[in-house]
Amino acid sequence: MMKRMMMSGVFALMSSAAWAGCAFENTVPLKSLTAGFEAWKSATSAMAECGNFQAELDQEFRTKQAAAFAANPSLYQIGGVANETIVPLLNAGTIRPLDDLVAKYGQNLQPNQLIKFDGKTMAIAMMVNTQHLMYRADILKDLGIEVPTTYDEVLAAAEKIKAAGVVAYPLGGTYKAGWNLAEEFVNMYLGGMGASFTDADGNPTVNNEKGVKALETMKALTAYMDPEYLTSDSTFVQQQFQQGKIAMANFWASRGGAMDDPAESQVVDKVNGAVAPLAMEGGTPATTLWWDGIVIAQNISDEEADAAFRVAMEGLDTEMVTAHNNDAIWLIKGYTPGRLAEGAIATATHVPPPPSYPSTTSQGLMQAALGNQLAAYFTGEKSAEETLAAVEADYTTAAKEAGLLK
Repeated sequence: MMKRMMMSGVFALMSSAAWAGCAFENTVPLKSLTAGFEAWKSATSAMAECGNFQAELDQEFRTKQAAAFAANPSLYQIGGVANETIVPLLNAGTIRPLDDLVAKYGQNLQPNQLIKFDGKTMAIAMMVNTQHLMYRADILKDLGIEVPTTYDEVLAAAEKIKAAGVVAYPLGGTYKAGWNLAEEFVNMYLGGMGASFTDADGNPTVNNEKGVKALETMKALTAYMDPEYLTSDSTFVQQQFQQGKIAMANFWASRGGAMDDPAESQVVDKVNGAVAPLAMEGGTPATTLWWDGIVIAQNISDEEADAAFRVAMEGLDTEMVTAHNNDAIWLIKGYTPGRLAEGAIATATHVPPPPSYPSTTSQGLMQAALGNQLAAYFTGEKSAEETLAAVEADYTTAAKEAGLLK
């Protein structure tokens, strides 16, 4: 499904008409809680044109969203979610089905924007996202380095870049302890190694040869990163690129447009994208495919829900995309793929393609266990096997509490 979303989105035709600003004046006070990267800034700015709207942009939104939407009334009417972050809201029943609102106001939505669970539309996707290889094209060309296609080649290229001394650090990575580090492991283990996190009975299966190999590969990459990599999140890596401090990173496509922003980037037109590196011969790119979009809270009045959805549609329209084309790989009518989208598209259409990040309760628990335990390996506190054993123990406890394991 994610591959179809990606392909349909990037080749969408331009809409023949668009409203100037907002098509109506909103009189209902509304608030949203979303991530804070460029695509959300653009979408929520367009929503704000309707009036009576306040956007909270926070990269740590996932730590606040469940409690905020569980409040009655909900603290926000609109939420920004992705594959993973929608699951707790679904499980708690704090977001509402949208089919009636789609019928009323969603005439410009494309079918692949309708995210369904148990036959009900629970979210509206606005974009697809993935981590893929972003690199300084000028540096690789000057040093005679071919664009790496495997992690062995990434390491070899990093060694040459280090020897040349042209940047502070050859590599960047979203290795911040917690969710980010866990996602890097997911990319390497699930995407790159094609391994499973659980067996047929739901028991954890990460403490194995592939799990150790994934950690060892990740650790090898850190030798070419800023020594403070365990504090490095997406904004940190984006700034490293923009300030000319790094040459390569397996990085989010949603951050690509910022590389060409002359107001804050010193590397305009110098960063390109390519397929996420392979972790093993014949495997899939070592990444996962994601979507981002909006949900509407359950614990609000129908009047608020109606206004919230209508405002959200104004923020996810062709006019917004036309003005902010390069901020994301949009699924909205009017998107035209640019240079910085090429790597993400090539990653999604690779044969075989990388997997979509699983929208399941068990994966959410695994992500949390990984986030809690992986840093111990990178600090030298535990071996790879000890770390992965701790992940399995952590997951097992959580899965039993959630009723997934006996």
